[in-house]
Amino acid sequence: MQPKAKQAVAFSVQSLFFRIGILLLNDMINTVLFDMDGLLLDTEPLWGESMLRVAQKHNIPITAGKFKETTGLRIYEVTDYWAIKYPWEGSTSVEVADEILDDIITTSKEKGSVLRGVKKALELLKEHTYKIGLASSSPLRMIDELVTHFDIKHYFDVITSADSADLGKPHPAVFLECAAALGSSALQCVVLEDSVNGMIAGKAARMKVIVVPDAIHFDDPRFALADAKLSSMEDFDLEVLERL
Repeated sequence: MQPKAKQAVAFSVQSLFFRIGILLLNDMINTVLFDMDGLLLDTEPLWGESMLRVAQKHNIPITAGKFKETTGLRIYEVTDYWAIKYPWEGSTSVEVADEILDDIITTSKEKGSVLRGVKKALELLKEHTYKIGLASSSPLRMIDELVTHFDIKHYFDVITSADSADLGKPHPAVFLECAAALGSSALQCVVLEDSVNGMIAGKAARMKVIVVPDAIHFDDPRFALADAKLSSMEDFDLEVLERL
């Protein structure tokens, strides 16, 4: 066999083993990362209530229609944005954000609940020894209080918050941080998300993504980027993971 032919064969064999390795790694999904608001807990719409209530208290000229200007931003980034575009007198943007956090935590405990199918899914994953992480854009203080209040904290091996990362979703930092803390490769992880920004963050992290959008946004064409889409967490089972 000619040297060039041998080199081509060697390259082909290396390429084949590389592809097999990637396929095997993809088949070894052992880690599931969850978002919180809107996926585990029905707290997503309560954010708007709390933001509006606190904004009105401080005479910040915000309406529900203007919330879309800050979609995807973390709460401290939201109030920083308000301070620039809708300046007010008195409390600082950090103090207003802290008030919103206090309000949303209280409101969530009073009005919120664990969404249907969530505990069943978590128990199923625990039973089959999957690593389970929570990776949310909500501040850690809120995450810890709510998962404790709703008695689901014990399901998670690691909890990470985007408030400790330089950038929030759709940047993948919070998912990568969570995976690293669990000792998992990104290619061994599945992300469950309800939002477009969360889905983009999961895909940017090179993870598989299952979306569970609310009914209003279920047909958003952008969710075509996800690897799977469910109507609710009640539809989640191990077969969904095996098909990824």
